[in-house]
Amino acid sequence: MFELIDRVESPGGSDVTLNRHGADMVILVNGKNLMSSREHGSEEALATMGCARARSLPAPVVLIGGLGMGFTLRATLDYLPPGASVVVAELLDAVVRWNTPPRGPLSQLAGHPLADPRVSVVQGDVLDTLRANPRRFDAILMDVDNGPTAFSQEGNAGLYDNAGVALMRDALAPRGTLAVWSAQEDRRYEHRLRHAGFELTTERVRSRLKKGGSRHVIFLAQS
Repeated sequence: MFELIDRVESPGGSDVTLNRHGADMVILVNGKNLMSSREHGSEEALATMGCARARSLPAPVVLIGGLGMGFTLRATLDYLPPGASVVVAELLDAVVRWNTPPRGPLSQLAGHPLADPRVSVVQGDVLDTLRANPRRFDAILMDVDNGPTAFSQEGNAGLYDNAGVALMRDALAPRGTLAVWSAQEDRRYEHRLRHAGFELTTERVRSRLKKGGSRHVIFLAQS
């Protein structure tokens, strides 16, 4: 049984709710499960795989598209050196509020990552952040919606089409890495990344830290 904690309407008109289900927190979009605190292993894999190159730099700059429940951000902070800077672009003000310590209902799940001084939050469309920061980021971790083929916001399609791929490529610093989380495989998206000049590998990872759970996909693109 779901216990409703908060409800907001997204800029695109979707119904977004934060719910408690037993010991877990769940975000639903139009009644469908977008994410759950029960499964975040693949988000942590997104961070470690996407930041493998950046980790060796003394002061890497990383962009995370989508705050979610903070698990990708927490794993990124734990993996990067003290001199790192992490920019989080989040469309929904409510998601930022839910993650903001000390009272945000999600903030404790990942150990209050927004309290880390290395983090800055940009509330708005990640496309705007990409446009405003050419050649800035050593790694871009994209955890928006359910990946290229499932949109809770129609506007997210512009992030994964050819123009969106070009924006992400152009926002990367030399030898930068783009890592994109997806609920499933997408051959057309793989083609777009390769056509944009990326060297691409796809990784299949478990959704849970412990054995089990569904498999998700990470598109790992090197510039």
